Amino acid sequence: MLSSVSSLLSRPSTWFRRAGRPGPSRWNTWDPPRAEVLGVARTLTSATRVVDVMHLLRSEDGIEKYYTVNPGSAFADGLDSYLSGLGIHVLSWEEATRRSFDLAVSCSVHPTMRRLDAPLMVLPHGAGYNRLVTESTGEAAAPAGLSRRELMWRGKVVPKAIGVSHQGQIDRLTETCPEAAPYAVPVGDWCFQRITASMSHRDRYRSRLGAVDGRRLVVIHSTWSEHSLLGRHPELPLRLVTSLPADEFAVAAVFHPNVWARHTRAGVLERLGAAMDAGLMIIPPQEGWRAAVVASDWVVGDHGSTSFYSAAAERVTLLAATGLDELDPLSPAAAFGRGAPRLDPEGDVHAQLLDAAGRHDPAVLRPVVDGQLASVDTSGEVTRARMYAFLAGRGVRVPGEAPRPVPVPAPEPVRRAAVTAYDVTGAHDGRGGVEVQRRPLVAGHHTRALGFYAVTTEENHPHWPDAAEVLARTVEDAEAAALDWIAEAALRYENLNVLVARLDETRCLVRLRGGRKWEARAERAWGARRPPLDPVLLGAAVNLWLTDPERSKDLGDGLTLRTGERSVRVAFTPPCASRT
Repeated sequence: MLSSVSSLLSRPSTWFRRAGRPGPSRWNTWDPPRAEVLGVARTLTSATRVVDVMHLLRSEDGIEKYYTVNPGSAFADGLDSYLSGLGIHVLSWEEATRRSFDLAVSCSVHPTMRRLDAPLMVLPHGAGYNRLVTESTGEAAAPAGLSRRELMWRGKVVPKAIGVSHQGQIDRLTETCPEAAPYAVPVGDWCFQRITASMSHRDRYRSRLGAVDGRRLVVIHSTWSEHSLLGRHPELPLRLVTSLPADEFAVAAVFHPNVWARHTRAGVLERLGAAMDAGLMIIPPQEGWRAAVVASDWVVGDHGSTSFYSAAAERVTLLAATGLDELDPLSPAAAFGRGAPRLDPEGDVHAQLLDAAGRHDPAVLRPVVDGQLASVDTSGEVTRARMYAFLAGRGVRVPGEAPRPVPVPAPEPVRRAAVTAYDVTGAHDGRGGVEVQRRPLVAGHHTRALGFYAVTTEENHPHWPDAAEVLARTVEDAEAAALDWIAEAALRYENLNVLVARLDETRCLVRLRGGRKWEARAERAWGARRPPLDPVLLGAAVNLWLTDPERSKDLGDGLTLRTGERSVRVAFTPPCASRT
């Protein structure tokens, strides 16, 4: 609908101007445009990239921008709605091919783009040109984007400019389609330039992804196809999120837009439902993956561009799949697949992450990265200059200042409700400290308990509440008062050692087996904010504390709750000493 409306609204003024008659200038707020540029999308991946690149064209320079979808891709589902939701001029392919433009820009290439009445500039929609897709190229050796079938039609090169991120891709193009090599120009990688410009926003991104209070962030990256991480190890997201201590690690996932287009949003979220129940956050395909690269501490990925960008950003990167079966063996992506550290999905993933962090040396993969990404700091300037060169005849001049990369938007992950059941392990040191590790419980995934169970009142598993040693009410504004709820729950669940009811963000009411009650409060150090006090975590720590019979009655002395490198000092006040 928006496509039709946009086309109807734009048609009259365009016809008047191109017919040489004055348009209705009194309706305009700004001067009429001098040049018109068409952004061409073929998949969601290429659409997000072309929209990003088109921002290098400034409307104040007299440029009107339009977009269209080049039809025929197997991964086009959701593309129309994505473009329409951006509030931009969207034309149907039929209308786009009936009109003329001063430039067409696409981050994918297809022979049917020859139908456009405009000089065509093509750019990669990932980190260079690496994947072998014979359905598109018709060749077993030419990577997608650099093949003769895609770039030529009846003996002529279709694009008038072919942007590459490194000179080495021109050398490869000379082998696969020598006629197109003169049209190639190194432009760096505007997408990665924006990633590097976003590093100052790392704390903001990490906050959106739950990497706070000492938690570190693991991001799973999977491209599409049977050779991807998801294709080879579909259970790895669930295994990661249930193997890592929840108070020490946050886990998010980035999936190639083709996964979403092929299997639908509902299908992706349903397939990953168990992992999401355990705390996995999923980054939508339109935006957020770049912020996740910036925010991450570890990346578990494959041969997709997002994993490559993560390594380029010097994140600890482990590959669970290499994709060498579908990569151009001469590409930097293949060299990345051969040289990057591996993660064994069947091994101890927690230990492997810690070991990889200890061994991490960005210099090891630097030659591979530098072989794919060149002139990153000047990519926007070079790319803009090449696009503006096509518009010079319309009186559009290149801006005097280089484009300033805008930090990427903060991620908006898809997540489910908080985890309601944990398998808890840990120990006390006998000196007032308790070390706690809790891992999410997922029905059908766990076969044996590592320690004891701690659950919330929202857990509806038929057996876990009756087997738990800790029960916590996490809702602050509940129908029953905390004291009343604790008394009723103690009668209902005879298996419990510890009951906890949240009072506010930093205080909880605690009841021990036998009836003794305490009010727990998180203490703060001078100059620091008062840390939040998670009722389930607190109950787990107290239960571990009670395993020492000599210390079980000394909660009045307080305890130090430790999760990884983070520690919180908790004070306990008995009823007789409580303050109003």
